[in-house]
Amino acid sequence: MNYEVSEKKGETKTVGLSELSDSQYEVTIDGATVLVDTVKSGKSAIYSIIENGRQFEVVIDEQGANGFDVLVGGQLFHLQALDERSKLLTATAKPVATGPQRVDSEMPGKVVKISAPLGTAVTEGQGVLILEAMKMENEIKSPIEGIVTEVAVVDGQTVESGALLFVVTPPDAKAPA
Repeated sequence: MNYEVSEKKGETKTVGLSELSDSQYEVTIDGATVLVDTVKSGKSAIYSIIENGRQFEVVIDEQGANGFDVLVGGQLFHLQALDERSKLLTATAKPVATGPQRVDSEMPGKVVKISAPLGTAVTEGQGVLILEAMKMENEIKSPIEGIVTEVAVVDGQTVESGALLFVVTPPDAKAPA
Protein backbone atom coordinates (compact mmCIF):
# COMPACT_ATOMS: atom_id res chain seq x y z
CA MET A 1 0.00 0.00 0.00
CA ASN A 2 1.25 3.51 -0.79
CA TYR A 3 1.11 6.41 1.65
CA GLU A 4 1.81 10.11 1.37
CA VAL A 5 3.96 10.93 4.42
CA SER A 6 4.86 14.45 5.47
CA GLU A 7 6.22 16.30 8.46
CA LYS A 8 4.35 19.47 9.43
CA LYS A 9 5.28 22.15 6.88
CA GLY A 10 7.73 19.66 5.43
CA GLU A 11 8.36 17.80 2.24
CA THR A 12 5.89 15.06 1.28
CA LYS A 13 7.26 11.68 0.27
CA THR A 14 5.54 8.68 -1.24
CA VAL A 15 6.14 5.61 0.92
CA GLY A 16 5.25 2.10 -0.20
CA LEU A 17 4.83 -0.49 2.53
CA SER A 18 4.54 -4.21 1.84
CA GLU A 19 4.33 -6.72 4.70
CA LEU A 20 6.42 -9.76 3.82
CA SER A 21 5.95 -11.53 7.18
CA ASP A 22 4.95 -10.67 10.76
CA SER A 23 8.25 -8.88 11.29
CA GLN A 24 9.63 -8.09 7.85
CA TYR A 25 8.58 -5.28 5.54
CA GLU A 26 9.64 -3.94 2.19
CA VAL A 27 9.72 -0.15 2.38
CA THR A 28 10.01 2.01 -0.72
CA ILE A 29 10.64 5.75 -0.27
CA ASP A 30 10.69 7.81 -3.45
CA GLY A 31 11.76 4.78 -5.50
CA ALA A 32 14.48 3.44 -3.17
CA THR A 33 13.56 0.05 -1.64
CA VAL A 34 14.95 -1.47 1.56
CA LEU A 35 14.06 -4.54 3.61
CA VAL A 36 13.25 -3.81 7.25
CA ASP A 37 13.05 -6.28 10.14
CA THR A 38 11.02 -5.16 13.15
CA VAL A 39 10.48 -6.45 16.67
CA LYS A 40 7.92 -4.85 18.95
CA SER A 41 9.14 -4.48 22.54
CA GLY A 42 6.38 -5.68 24.86
CA LYS A 43 3.00 -3.96 24.75
CA SER A 44 4.45 -0.50 24.16
CA ALA A 45 5.01 1.15 20.79
CA ILE A 46 8.78 0.70 20.94
CA TYR A 47 10.29 -1.10 17.97
CA SER A 48 13.74 -2.44 17.26
CA ILE A 49 14.33 -2.00 13.54
CA ILE A 50 17.14 -3.42 11.45
CA GLU A 51 17.63 -1.78 8.05
CA ASN A 52 20.62 -2.70 5.87
CA GLY A 53 22.41 -4.17 8.92
CA ARG A 54 21.95 -1.05 11.08
CA GLN A 55 19.79 -1.25 14.21
CA PHE A 56 17.52 1.55 15.43
CA GLU A 57 15.15 1.89 18.35
CA VAL A 58 11.99 3.67 17.32
CA VAL A 59 9.13 4.90 19.53
CA ILE A 60 5.85 5.44 17.69
CA ASP A 61 2.91 7.25 19.27
CA GLU A 62 -0.33 7.50 17.28
CA GLN A 63 -1.79 11.01 17.18
CA GLY A 64 -5.29 10.73 15.79
CA ALA A 65 -6.44 8.84 12.73
CA ASN A 66 -3.47 9.61 10.45
CA GLY A 67 -0.87 11.27 12.67
CA PHE A 68 2.18 9.74 14.27
CA ASP A 69 4.93 11.06 16.48
CA VAL A 70 8.08 9.09 15.77
CA LEU A 71 11.17 9.27 18.00
CA VAL A 72 14.29 7.88 16.33
CA GLY A 73 17.94 8.72 16.75
CA GLY A 74 17.16 11.39 19.32
CA GLN A 75 14.88 13.29 16.95
CA LEU A 76 11.13 13.65 17.25
CA PHE A 77 9.16 13.74 14.00
CA HIS A 78 5.49 14.72 13.79
CA LEU A 79 4.25 12.80 10.76
CA GLN A 80 1.02 12.55 8.86
CA ALA A 81 0.48 9.42 6.76
CA LEU A 82 -2.39 9.20 4.32
CA ASP A 83 -3.31 6.26 2.12
CA GLU A 84 -4.91 6.95 -1.27
CA ARG A 85 -8.49 6.86 0.09
CA SER A 86 -7.74 9.09 3.09
CA LYS A 87 -5.86 11.51 0.85
CA LEU A 88 -8.94 11.93 -1.34
CA LEU A 89 -11.19 12.45 1.67
CA THR A 90 -8.95 15.04 3.32
CA ALA A 91 -8.36 16.92 0.08
CA THR A 92 -11.97 18.13 0.17
CA ALA A 93 -12.07 19.29 3.81
CA LYS A 94 -8.96 20.49 5.61
CA PRO A 95 -9.55 21.13 9.32
CA VAL A 96 -8.21 24.43 10.60
CA ALA A 97 -6.98 24.74 14.15
CA THR A 98 -8.95 27.43 15.93
CA GLY A 99 -8.58 28.80 19.41
CA PRO A 100 -5.85 28.05 21.93
CA GLN A 101 -3.82 24.90 21.21
CA ARG A 102 -2.62 22.78 24.15
CA VAL A 103 0.68 20.99 23.87
CA ASP A 104 0.96 18.01 26.19
CA SER A 105 3.99 15.87 26.95
CA GLU A 106 4.03 12.78 24.77
CA MET A 107 6.23 10.88 27.20
CA PRO A 108 7.63 11.27 30.71
CA GLY A 109 10.66 13.52 30.88
CA LYS A 110 12.42 16.51 32.37
CA VAL A 111 12.10 20.10 31.15
CA VAL A 112 15.63 21.22 30.24
CA LYS A 113 14.95 24.72 28.90
CA ILE A 114 12.03 26.98 28.09
CA SER A 115 12.97 28.73 24.83
CA ALA A 116 9.79 30.78 24.39
CA PRO A 117 8.46 32.09 27.73
CA LEU A 118 4.96 33.38 28.45
CA GLY A 119 3.92 36.16 26.05
CA THR A 120 6.38 35.21 23.30
CA ALA A 121 5.15 35.36 19.69
CA VAL A 122 5.95 32.05 17.95
CA THR A 123 5.62 30.67 14.44
CA GLU A 124 4.28 27.23 13.60
CA GLY A 125 7.11 24.74 14.15
CA GLN A 126 9.18 27.07 16.35
CA GLY A 127 10.74 25.46 19.41
CA VAL A 128 9.07 26.43 22.68
CA LEU A 129 10.88 24.14 25.11
CA ILE A 130 13.33 21.28 25.33
CA LEU A 131 12.24 18.06 27.04
CA GLU A 132 14.73 15.36 27.96
CA ALA A 133 13.20 11.91 27.57
CA MET A 134 14.95 8.55 27.34
CA LYS A 135 18.35 10.35 27.69
CA MET A 136 17.62 12.40 24.54
CA GLU A 137 16.76 16.08 24.28
CA ASN A 138 13.63 16.76 22.21
CA GLU A 139 12.61 20.19 21.01
CA ILE A 140 8.87 20.62 21.56
CA LYS A 141 7.51 22.91 18.86
CA SER A 142 4.51 25.17 18.55
CA PRO A 143 1.70 23.55 16.57
CA ILE A 144 0.50 26.94 15.26
CA GLU A 145 1.53 30.56 14.84
CA GLY A 146 0.50 32.62 17.84
CA ILE A 147 1.38 33.79 21.32
CA VAL A 148 2.50 31.54 24.19
CA THR A 149 -0.37 32.26 26.61
CA GLU A 150 0.39 29.61 29.22
CA VAL A 151 3.52 27.80 30.34
CA ALA A 152 2.60 25.04 32.78
CA VAL A 153 6.17 23.89 33.57
CA VAL A 154 9.47 25.31 34.79
CA ASP A 155 13.10 24.48 33.98
CA GLY A 156 14.14 21.26 35.73
CA GLN A 157 10.58 20.04 36.30
CA THR A 158 9.80 16.37 35.75
CA VAL A 159 6.58 15.72 33.80
CA GLU A 160 4.47 12.66 33.15
CA SER A 161 3.08 11.61 29.80
CA GLY A 162 -0.01 13.67 29.00
CA ALA A 163 0.95 16.60 31.25
CA LEU A 164 0.23 20.08 29.92
CA LEU A 165 3.45 21.81 28.82
CA PHE A 166 2.19 25.04 27.23
CA VAL A 167 -0.66 26.70 25.34
CA VAL A 168 -0.34 28.74 22.14
CA THR A 169 -3.19 31.06 21.14
CA PRO A 170 -3.59 32.25 17.55
CA PRO A 171 -3.01 36.01 17.18
CA ASP A 172 -6.68 36.60 16.26
CA ALA A 173 -8.10 34.66 19.24
CA LYS A 174 -8.48 35.77 22.83
CA ALA A 175 -6.15 34.27 25.42
CA PRO A 176 -7.68 31.74 27.82
CA ALA A 177 -9.00 33.27 31.05
